[in-house]
Amino acid sequence: MLDNKLNRRQLMRVGGAGLGAAVLTACGTNKTPVVVDPIKPQPKPQPGRGGNTLLRIFACSGFLEKSDRINTAVSRLNACGFQVSNAEAAYRRYQRFAGADFQRVQDLQDVATGRVATPKVLLGARGGYGAIRLLPQINWDSLGGRMRDQGTLLMGYSDVCAVQLALLAQIGVTSFAGPMLYSEFGSPNPNSFTMQNFIDGTTQAEHTVNVSQIQSRDVNISGTFWGGNLSVLQSLAGTPYMPDINGGILFIEDVNEQPYRIERALQTLHLAGILKKQQAIVFGDFRMGNIRDSYDASYNLSSVMQTIQSATKIPVLTGFPFGHISNKVTMPLGAKAHIRSTANGGYQVRFSDYPTLNAQGLNLAQLLPQPAFDGLDFIGGHAAGAAQDTQIIEAE
Repeated sequence: MLDNKLNRRQLMRVGGAGLGAAVLTACGTNKTPVVVDPIKPQPKPQPGRGGNTLLRIFACSGFLEKSDRINTAVSRLNACGFQVSNAEAAYRRYQRFAGADFQRVQDLQDVATGRVATPKVLLGARGGYGAIRLLPQINWDSLGGRMRDQGTLLMGYSDVCAVQLALLAQIGVTSFAGPMLYSEFGSPNPNSFTMQNFIDGTTQAEHTVNVSQIQSRDVNISGTFWGGNLSVLQSLAGTPYMPDINGGILFIEDVNEQPYRIERALQTLHLAGILKKQQAIVFGDFRMGNIRDSYDASYNLSSVMQTIQSATKIPVLTGFPFGHISNKVTMPLGAKAHIRSTANGGYQVRFSDYPTLNAQGLNLAQLLPQPAFDGLDFIGGHAAGAAQDTQIIEAE
């Protein structure tokens, strides 16, 4: 007579077979790409404020290709006295992104919920694409409130602009267009002009940028300076994440776009009623280089500017030293700005009313390298020769 109960050996045999089958089934049918995290311990939750030196990395967009470049950036920031947290975010990869959506959301949402300490600096890892996918999943009221209480400086540009625009639209919090972890702080030869402007733009209560390029008309205006990457701005038109700024000064930059694409994006903002609310449009560096219109080479960026100025009847200023270039200033987005023409035909922008770093406890001079030409550098996630950069424009 057979015993209906299985003995221990039979149980182990059956259990092992079942487990093996489960593993084989999972391996054979799993269609979800694996998210590979760095082999680094997760930081423990640290609610509350993080002090003046806590810097948290957030990776909302594309993955970062070179781990040695990440290591360089983290080491460089640590040497300045920053306490770098969430560095593991920079090593993640899922498809073309720096982690799955839920991971990239957590970089910011953990601050919003108080799961981790509110940092003094939220530093974007790099640009690319992907930030727009995260916007509906972040508690902007909570995140912005904690940032405002702590005086947090959120730093980045390119695709990170989506996060910056959402903060400004949802709760009116200022952020900074400036260097990022991978492209600037991780550069083997960091740019002296950019690093000095990062120091000046984040530690001074007021910051002035002088543009020597001659303009077509004189200006003397004050308003909220806002904007960022033109492609991102266009993508957010008509959404709750596009700021509604009256009497503002709109800044725009982009890279690798033909003139007609730039005009189309601006026409979108114009038809959406955004441009007519502004006092001026400030063009950063679009790195046109050898980019020409595929149908008519005479139709260039100047043609676009003239068309938009004629359509909007507001001043269009050019030559502002920011974009996907090596020599860039650091500037607040959502802060007050006063722009006036200068005697040499250029203009001056004076920024005020934004959070700053307390230089005490930090050694920011560690960021300043000896001037060097490195031939080829990564600018905002794109390979670019230094020769493509605009002229160095002094900023006070």
